[in-house]
Amino acid sequence: MQKIDSILIENRIFEPDETFRLKANISFADYEEMCEQAQNDYEGFWGNLARMHLDWDQPFTRVLNEDKAPFYRWFEDGKINVSFNCLDRHLHELSDKPAIIFESDEGTVTSVTYAELHRQVCIFANGLKSLGLVSSDRVIIYMPMSIEVIVAMQACARIGLIHSVVFGGFSAKSLSERIADARAKLVITADEGMRGGRAIPLKSTCDEALTHAEVESVERVIVYRRTGGNCQFNAPRDIWWDDVIASQSPVCEAIALDAEHPLYILYTSGSTGKPKGVQHSSAGYLLGAILSMQWTFDYKPDDVFWCTADVGWVTGHTYVAYGPLAVGATQVMFEGTPTWPHSGRFWEMISRHRVTVFYTAPTAIRSLIKLGPDLPLTYDLKSLRLIGTVGEPINPEAWMWYYNKVGGGRCPVVDTWWQTETGSHMIAPLPGAISTKPGSCTRPLPGIMADVVNEKGQSVEDGSGGMLVIKRPFPSQLRTLWNDPERFCHVYFPKNFGGRWYLAGDSAHRDSDGYFWIMGRIDDVLNVSGHRLGTMEIESALVAHPFVAEAAVVGREHEIKGESIVAFVVLKGKMPDEAEADKMAIELSCWVTEQIGSIARPDEIRFGENLPKTRSGKIMRRLLRSIARREDIQSDISTLENPQILAQLSRASGNTIV
Repeated sequence: MQKIDSILIENRIFEPDETFRLKANISFADYEEMCEQAQNDYEGFWGNLARMHLDWDQPFTRVLNEDKAPFYRWFEDGKINVSFNCLDRHLHELSDKPAIIFESDEGTVTSVTYAELHRQVCIFANGLKSLGLVSSDRVIIYMPMSIEVIVAMQACARIGLIHSVVFGGFSAKSLSERIADARAKLVITADEGMRGGRAIPLKSTCDEALTHAEVESVERVIVYRRTGGNCQFNAPRDIWWDDVIASQSPVCEAIALDAEHPLYILYTSGSTGKPKGVQHSSAGYLLGAILSMQWTFDYKPDDVFWCTADVGWVTGHTYVAYGPLAVGATQVMFEGTPTWPHSGRFWEMISRHRVTVFYTAPTAIRSLIKLGPDLPLTYDLKSLRLIGTVGEPINPEAWMWYYNKVGGGRCPVVDTWWQTETGSHMIAPLPGAISTKPGSCTRPLPGIMADVVNEKGQSVEDGSGGMLVIKRPFPSQLRTLWNDPERFCHVYFPKNFGGRWYLAGDSAHRDSDGYFWIMGRIDDVLNVSGHRLGTMEIESALVAHPFVAEAAVVGREHEIKGESIVAFVVLKGKMPDEAEADKMAIELSCWVTEQIGSIARPDEIRFGENLPKTRSGKIMRRLLRSIARREDIQSDISTLENPQILAQLSRASGNTIV
């Protein structure tokens, strides 16, 4: 690695493996041709793909309606059903093919074929209709990872109900906010979930949420028996899942819906303010899911695909509930954690189920490195042919470990940039076409017109930091924020960019090869003595040190420099004592100076056994900012996996660099 103008630049480059390249769905020539097609005939490009990859009940005649920008509409006069495209269209050839291989927290494996899944979805959809639900009613799904949660989502899609999945780790308050905003008529939950050998109380949390005054729309609650654990049952409001499906017909016709019919609402929770209800359409969203399965993951009919995300997040929507089923894939679903009952659980599962495509988060990767950098080598991972990352940028050294120790130095690493709001991948390497650089999400997918601009909307020079924007609408993007169109325009399509460019909220730079590097959220870009520094580049420099497993960097106000840099570091070995910590802090400070420059040198380094993370593995940097600024933590920490770490990191003094 080298430093240029205070930006960490990666020199290592990895060409597509020749064997992989020859069998890949998309070659470099294909990629260039598709990009040219999109540039020359944007609507024709997307229209052809929609006709090729989706089964329509009524074909569309208009591709894109920009009359009310930024409220773009795609394929609007067409009619389609997402569940039909995920299930029915596969039944003729794939009825006996495994659709889902589900492994529970305790290790029980259950498998369903496409025919069996289709039958379960139809039965449950009929059960929902028997409760009086009709198209466009909203349904909250608050369930553990299971085949049943996919059945619930697909059943809603089948009859036009708009689902909103809430992650099972959210608190009663967070759940009630989402129920109230969506004005949901139904909640689908479970008695309990299981995670790392512990029971997670879902029904009792749901009951508490429904006592909140603002929640008045819910008429019924369906309860799935996951553990058989005790839970309060409030008849006639509550009804058991088994009673809903009893005596229901296995035949349920998929309703032909408008292409723009809302498929789901997914709430994104910020550090302040009301959660944003991201609303996705049916046809455009599904097209993005299918194309990214074919392009980024190079999907093959004999693949066993495993995305480790929970369906409570968008990754679990697109690459568990919809994308794999829409292409007829066999996928693995998992309820538990990567470290229970032992630290090799992920690698054991890949070996046991012969997984070929594996997709997980950088935070999980960094945690697994700490548990044993050579542990993957003790398992048979030869079935893997492609590995991917999602959720945040991956540090180059973590990328290298993933590539060498998990992928065996032969599997392409697809580092994907996208968001809840984009619905599917936006920038990612097509594995048979694009060379990769550790830490870069590389180039935009065909049809995605991404750029890096300054505050005036002007494209910045290569190597200069700026704001990431997408200059043309794309089918899988959010359509609005539920019940909040003004906030939608203000947040994502600001007037200073003409009200038509999508503002991602991420800071990025583009190198001389046209590769994009995500520096962090715009709010995570520090201004140190007039220099803009991405927290991601400082974190990458720290993680590149041989003793560091994880790092997170935040800013704190400084009366002279504007902002000072505070780093939170997890070492690969044991926690250092005070003297060791002082010595290591100085060493790491010098290391960052060598990697980037003195401007990026941390003013304070705090060591911990871990970092505060959600149950999905994301680092909660807002909590670290509060700790760095010595503020009381006021925000909701109900999704925090390890709340005890806050006390450790909040100790009276960090290791100040002199």
